[in-house]
Amino acid sequence: MADMFQYADELGPLKIIHVYEPSVNLKAVLVIDNIAKGPSIGGVRMATDVSTEECVRLARAMTFKNAAAGLPHGGGKAVLYGDPKMPLGEKSQLIRALANALRNENTYIFAPDMGTDEQCMAWVRDEIARVVGLPREIGGIPLDEIGATGWGLSHVVDVALQHCDFELQGARVVVQGFGAVGKNVARFLADKGALLVAVADSSGAVKKDTGLDIDALLALKNTGKSVTEYDQAERIHRDAVIDVACDIWIPAARPDVINENNVQRLNTKLVVEGANIPLTHAAEKFLHDKGVLCVPDFIANAGGVICAAMEYHGASESSVLQTIEDKLRRNTQQVLTTMKQENILPRQAAMNLASTRIHKAMSFRRFSTFSCATDFV
Repeated sequence: MADMFQYADELGPLKIIHVYEPSVNLKAVLVIDNIAKGPSIGGVRMATDVSTEECVRLARAMTFKNAAAGLPHGGGKAVLYGDPKMPLGEKSQLIRALANALRNENTYIFAPDMGTDEQCMAWVRDEIARVVGLPREIGGIPLDEIGATGWGLSHVVDVALQHCDFELQGARVVVQGFGAVGKNVARFLADKGALLVAVADSSGAVKKDTGLDIDALLALKNTGKSVTEYDQAERIHRDAVIDVACDIWIPAARPDVINENNVQRLNTKLVVEGANIPLTHAAEKFLHDKGVLCVPDFIANAGGVICAAMEYHGASESSVLQTIEDKLRRNTQQVLTTMKQENILPRQAAMNLASTRIHKAMSFRRFSTFSCATDFV
């Protein structure tokens, strides 16, 4: 029983579901964290090294993210064990099997995340109706195509710079993770005058002091190639991107990429978290004590889930980007103002903002606290 409730606290998780279907080698975990504000929205993450603990942490991040963004949704997350680059036929079989296994979990709405995309969500829709992040051709608002998360991050950077001693024009930017989030935030910031000096993906990294050609990098990624095939820059090890001196460092890949063992290597003035839980709390505190501003994940990268929620509620694509801009600028300013006024970490200010909204929503429910249950499908 101890293991069953090791993750439980006053907010959740409400339910942890382990899914196993040996006939198709399906192994997955769904965590429904808190549904006080409404049914949970959270992406399906696919990787070979995901875990229940990671899923629990990501689901809690979604609870905070959705609350901070003022969405009528709670937090949840699913992780699917597998190589996201597997043949499409095998991937379709796994995604469809997962959707069917969770058909009756009405408190969870499927969405794309690392390793899954709009096509994967179309497979889910073909099996069940409870999904967002669909291709435009079947009524969705393709958040990766329009760059919803990157668009939001670019506005968070703009607000955060009001609390820094430099401007965006000419600012040196490093992006760790050049997928749907990283490539779009790089594009939006470059359009505003920033200089991308280093970028990494799963295969490696490249750097160039005078700036990388973003269009050339995007062309490589759009054809399935790595940034390491960009031949006009110096190739470096994937993790060496941490050492590149810059003004703005944007993690947009996996959890805990910056931790107690490597945070000392960062040489930047501003960190804006494009990925979910990319820095440990200890690393964030270290940066704060050094005077490096760090905007936490569930404030900075909420553009994607705002887009997804608006799609779910029938909003038009034309209204999405403006709503993301308005919400993220307002929340970032509120968090950073509270940080200064109360002399606390940005994450604490953000958690206070989100927690207040969650507890208020919980007070309206018949059961204001949640018990943790673990199911096996």
